[in-house]
Amino acid sequence: MLSKSKNIREDDLATPERLNVFSDGVFAVIITIMVFLLKPPTEPTFSELLKLWPTALSYGLSYLFVAIAWVNHHYLLRHARFATIPLIWSNFAQLFSVSLVPFSTAWIAQTRLAPIPVFIYAAIFLLINTTYLILVWNALCTEQSAGITIKGMRIMNVRSFVTISIFIMAMVLAFKFPLWSLGLIWCALLFYLRPAPPQLKFKI
Repeated sequence: MLSKSKNIREDDLATPERLNVFSDGVFAVIITIMVFLLKPPTEPTFSELLKLWPTALSYGLSYLFVAIAWVNHHYLLRHARFATIPLIWSNFAQLFSVSLVPFSTAWIAQTRLAPIPVFIYAAIFLLINTTYLILVWNALCTEQSAGITIKGMRIMNVRSFVTISIFIMAMVLAFKFPLWSLGLIWCALLFYLRPAPPQLKFKI
C-alpha cells in the first residue's frame, strides 16, 4: 500500500493514455509509408507480377511484424500506471526502431533479398526486440507500475532472449542463405503473436 506522500506524488504524474495515442499514430504512419513503397509491375501481365515476389514477401513479413509490435505495445501500456520519464524515452526508442522497418523492407525488396540488406533487416528486428525489452522493464518493473509476478517476468524475459538469439542467428545466416534468414525471422515473430504468455499474470 502506498503512503499518503506517495499518493500525493502520484497525483502529479501523467497517465500513459496520451503516450498510447501518440504511439498509435506513429504505428499508423509507419504502415502507411510501407504501403506507399509498393510499386505495381511495369507490364500488365502475370509474369511481371510474379517477378515482384521479393516485394510481396518482404511487405507481408514487415506488415505482420508491425501489427504484432503494435498489439504487444498496446497491451503493455495498458498495464503501466504512469508515464514516467524512463517510460517515455524507452517508448521513443521503441518507436524509432520500428520506424526503420519501411526502409529495410524497401531495400530487401529492391535488391531481391541480397545478403547485406537481409542482414540489416534482421539487425533492425534485433534492435526492435531489444528496445521492447527495455520498454517492458520501464512499464512494469517500477513502483509506479501495475506490478508483475516474478515468475511472469521471468517467462517474458526468457521469451525475449530466445527471440533475440534467433534474430542474431538470422543475421549470421543472411550472408549465405538470405531466404532462410527470413524464415528464422518469421519463426521468431510467432513467439509474439500472443501479447503475453499464458502463464503471465499481472497484478492489477
